[in-house]
Amino acid sequence: MELRTLGKSALEVSRIGFGSWAIGGHGYGYVDDDTSKKAIWKALDLGINFFDTASVYGFGHSESLLSEALGEQRHKVVIATKFGVNWDSEGNLYRDCSSQRILQSLEGSLRRLRVDSIPLYQIHWHDGRTSIDEIMETLQLCRDAGKIRYIGCCNFLPELIDAARASGDPISLQALYNVRNRENEKLMADCLDHQMGVVAYEVLGRGLFSGKYSIKSEFGENDTRSRDQQFREKDLERNIEISRMLSEVGARYGKSASQTAIRWVLDKSFVTCALVGAKTPAQVEENAGSLGWCMVEEDLERVNLLKSPKVLV
Repeated sequence: MELRTLGKSALEVSRIGFGSWAIGGHGYGYVDDDTSKKAIWKALDLGINFFDTASVYGFGHSESLLSEALGEQRHKVVIATKFGVNWDSEGNLYRDCSSQRILQSLEGSLRRLRVDSIPLYQIHWHDGRTSIDEIMETLQLCRDAGKIRYIGCCNFLPELIDAARASGDPISLQALYNVRNRENEKLMADCLDHQMGVVAYEVLGRGLFSGKYSIKSEFGENDTRSRDQQFREKDLERNIEISRMLSEVGARYGKSASQTAIRWVLDKSFVTCALVGAKTPAQVEENAGSLGWCMVEEDLERVNLLKSPKVLV
C-alpha cells in the first residue's frame, strides 16, 4: 500500500481511504451491516489505514459500525471523523459549529468510536454563523485536552481556509474532486503550498465513473442520488459517456473505469489521499486496483480533456 504523510502532521495515511458514508445505512440505499464489516476487514487486509466517517453518517451508525469492525485495530489506524452537520429527532439536518455543539459532537463520536482521542477531527461544513476564531479556539482546547490529535477542514472556500490558518493550525483539507468536477483544483494546489494535506472525495462521482450505471438506472427514496442532479437526464448521459471513455483508457492497462478515475486523481501532486466509499469487499478490492500503475502521458491528457463537454459531442 502506498503511504503519504498528511500535511505537516505525523499521520501516515494510505493513498486510498475508506469512505464510510454508505455503511451508515442512510443515503445510499440498502446496506447490510455484516457485509460492511467484511468490507472494512478487506480494507485492513489490503493495507488501507485511513477510515473517514462523520457523526451524521447514519446518524451515528457509521461511527459505531466502523469501531465494531475495526476492533483493536481502531487504536492503530487513522480514523477521521467530522462535526458540524447535525440532526433533530425527525432526521432533519442542520448545521451548527458553535462551541457547545462541537463539544457535544466530540463526546458522541468518542463514545461511538470507542477511542480516547480522534486522530483527525474535521469541520464538516461551516454553518455560516460561528466565527472561525471560535471554532478553532474550541478545537485547540479539545486538542490540548488530548481528545483530538489534529484539526482538518472540509468543504472550505479559500477565505475560510485563510481564516482557519490565521487562528489555528488545520493540517488538511477534504474537498470534492474528480475527472469532471475540478473546481477545487487551484484551492487544493494552494493547500499543498501551505503544507496542508489534501483528501479528495467523490473521486468516482458517487459511483458514476464506475461503469456500472446506465441511463435506466434508478435509485430508491432512501438514496440521495435519486435527488442528485448528476444522476438526471443530460448530466447522467454525459457522466455515462465519461465512464465509457475511462473504460477505453483503462482497458489498455487491464484496468476498469473506476480504477482509471481513481488513478488519475492519485497522480495529481496535490492529492494526498483519494477517499472512496465502499459497501462490499469486492468494491474495496476494486478500488485498491488503482494502485501500483500509471498512465502514459497521452492517456493522462485524454482523461484531462474529459472535463470539456466538446470532447463528448
